[in-house]
Amino acid sequence: MTKKKPDFHDADLILKLYDLRREKVMRESRNAIFGFVPKTYEEMVAVLAPDHPLNAAFRQVSSYYEMAYGFARHGTINAELLAESTVEGLILYCKVLPFLPQLRAEYSPFQFQNAEWMTKKTKAYQARMPLVLERVRKMGSPLPEKTKPEKTKLKKALKKKS
Repeated sequence: MTKKKPDFHDADLILKLYDLRREKVMRESRNAIFGFVPKTYEEMVAVLAPDHPLNAAFRQVSSYYEMAYGFARHGTINAELLAESTVEGLILYCKVLPFLPQLRAEYSPFQFQNAEWMTKKTKAYQARMPLVLERVRKMGSPLPEKTKPEKTKLKKALKKKS
């Protein structure tokens, strides 16, 4: 259901999404969440508690990217162009990835469903995913080693993109 080719409308939406990222409260939330790297499931779910200091920032940032990715998933905006234009939502997705099955089982089966869709359906995110996983792993995330990027797969993904 995604748009095959980006047009002026897609570019306009991308620029509007970018402007929203620059809004003062959103920028503060993004900065706060950038340093959030849960190392245990308990740390992950703690941020979901309404009284946690990062709760509002986490909800704002995660729902912003889920909304933007939902636009792509439902064909409102070209998914490839969106994936090429932002990586921040992918970083957040990779931070929660080790805990996603349990989060979905205990909180909501819809947690990060649009981010996951982007990683499976866009060539840009498929190419970036190994790099972002490695970056998040270096930040201290407990991502399993089996997700470690293989250079040959990355090279193939990058070749397909060009």
